Amino acid sequence: MKTHDLCLDTLLDLPPDGGPLHFAGERAVLMDTAALGLLRQQLIHLLGEHAARGLLTRFGYAHGWRTAHAMEHRLPWDSVDDWRRAGGRLHRLQGVVTFEPIPEGNAFAAARWTDSWEADQHLLHHGRSEQPACCTLTGFASGYLSRAFGERIVCLETHCRGKGDAVCRMEGRRAGDWPSEATDLLSFYDQAGLNEDLTSLTNRLHRLEQERRQARSQEGSRSDVREPHGLIARSPSMRRVVELALHVAPVDSTVLITGPSGSGKERVARLIHDHSSRAAGPFLAINCGALPRELLESELFGHKRGAFTGATSDRPGIFEAARHGTLLLDEVGEIPHDVQIRLLRVLQERTVRRVGENVDREIDVRLLAATHRNVDQLVKTGALREDFLYRLRVLRLEVPTLRERRDDILPLAQACLDEVAQRTGCPARRFSRDAVERLLSWPWPGNVRELQNAVEYGAVIARTDVIELADLPPELVRQQLPTPPAPSPSTEVGASERLEDLERAHIERIVALCDGNKAEAARRLGIGRATLYRKLEAWESR
Repeated sequence: MKTHDLCLDTLLDLPPDGGPLHFAGERAVLMDTAALGLLRQQLIHLLGEHAARGLLTRFGYAHGWRTAHAMEHRLPWDSVDDWRRAGGRLHRLQGVVTFEPIPEGNAFAAARWTDSWEADQHLLHHGRSEQPACCTLTGFASGYLSRAFGERIVCLETHCRGKGDAVCRMEGRRAGDWPSEATDLLSFYDQAGLNEDLTSLTNRLHRLEQERRQARSQEGSRSDVREPHGLIARSPSMRRVVELALHVAPVDSTVLITGPSGSGKERVARLIHDHSSRAAGPFLAINCGALPRELLESELFGHKRGAFTGATSDRPGIFEAARHGTLLLDEVGEIPHDVQIRLLRVLQERTVRRVGENVDREIDVRLLAATHRNVDQLVKTGALREDFLYRLRVLRLEVPTLRERRDDILPLAQACLDEVAQRTGCPARRFSRDAVERLLSWPWPGNVRELQNAVEYGAVIARTDVIELADLPPELVRQQLPTPPAPSPSTEVGASERLEDLERAHIERIVALCDGNKAEAARRLGIGRATLYRKLEAWESR
């Protein structure tokens, strides 16, 4: 990768459902510049301008140092110089300033800055200053260059819009090369232990990440708790999938995950990634069936500038972007034959060649694959190359349908309900007895994804804190079920009782409808007879 190849698609990881986002592999947050400007104004008011400027400069230095550390280790650079010179490009991509390098002269580095958020906020709160205002920006440049080149580089503004100049101009020099009149500004970079503190902080963050992975592993070893990323496994079939996923996670082998659409294959893939040695690296996924062949090749392998119409710059593919992490190829059964051949070579040689290039680039990524189709049938029809399948199917996991994991329906429904309440701001709700019965009896052809949509529909439509049967999607409401005998007062279940109690009431009513025939009841409930006997015995023993 070259400096000009850096783009937000490569650097910014935004989870589709929200939550922590990452920039260059490190956790980041989005902040409003007006809020940052207010914080800056309050620091100056409380500490005085000189002390506040020193604090802001050191804050910027820490940000730049950490960013340089992340850039060195997270991306596949063509040369050391590329990542060393990437700081200005990152400033532009982060939206803090527009960076334009200028001839350096006697300086180590020099640039013209426009659109500085910091100059804008200083003028807004304080008016024109006698001193340069872009403290965090110069601090960032100093920290980045110092970490990248392994020596003390100090960046100062020689011109600043915050003090009335037309544009901001930054120069970076070795600390000993600045003239004596810059002594006051150099004091902001008093490094008494600063780099040592940053190194120690980085090491502590790595240790915390390892501890978090260990905690996740311990949590995952309990078979009847909610797994990371919302993966719930209380049914025997899903427990087996989770146990096998946790078992193969530490082994850096290719895994093929099969199962119907909407069953949670990507979540199983994330579980494997989170419990692997690559958990600190990126997890990237690409739907191979959603892209035409030409675009799929570019997305997978990257391309050289001019390789095709619209290729205006060199661009790394997802194999390179997933360096030190995990890549999920979803719907591999839809990949065209010629692309399968290229992928087979990538898997064998552990190198990738961008479209339009003759250069092989080494990759360091664990590959996972997923499909909802029958792979053996695909091989028979010729849609999938047999040698390609063998490369993908080193290990295999099969995710069951939701109707095969009835024990998971109510816990999944409750988890979805909690997530919808948190995401949409809807009040916390619960399911009525009739709604629970319908959720348990519905065959769920769309699997977990259909259940999620049905729960969100009910949460939005319901007008009280109880989701009634009529609040569920119309196709669920129209389903006709046998009318059970009215329950006696001793077995009546109140709306405020737990889902476990509602499940018990539903199962006992179905057993009663079947005149005590437990085999028939298990068939109508969609669960195994052993599961039914186990539940009934557990309830009778209480």
